[in-house]
Amino acid sequence: MSDVSDFSHTCEQIAKAVLDRGEHIAVAESLTGGNLASELSKAPQAGTWFRGGVVAYHSDVKYGLLEVPEGPVVSETAARAMAATTARLFDAEIVVAVTGEAGPEPDEAAPGTVWFGLDHRGRVSATCKEFDGEPEEVLAQTIGFALELIEGCLR
Repeated sequence: MSDVSDFSHTCEQIAKAVLDRGEHIAVAESLTGGNLASELSKAPQAGTWFRGGVVAYHSDVKYGLLEVPEGPVVSETAARAMAATTARLFDAEIVVAVTGEAGPEPDEAAPGTVWFGLDHRGRVSATCKEFDGEPEEVLAQTIGFALELIEGCLR
């Protein structure tokens, strides 16, 4: 299991790469409740390249502010909409959105189901992952994979 303290090196690498490229990053979070933004904001010179994020924990915020179409919020459609809308709102070239179920009880999806939306310069994609473990382990794995998606855009 990863824990949140493991992410500082990754975020430092992201900071270096994004500064070299002159791009900006933003996030849209549900499952992670602001933890992804917290990790990114601790990286070197984050005030230069990290635009910020939206913590859209309640479905109504996703439907309203983030323009997610009515329906399930743990879905490809929701993740894509969250990423695309956040890219526009924050004027960021790279946006990762996360929406999912940490558990322990299922709601819209099985515990550990997480959809990631990625908007990289207007190209929007989505990926679904199934993580194992307790809710805090799902959270850590979600943050780790979101950071991997950002790193992929910077390669």
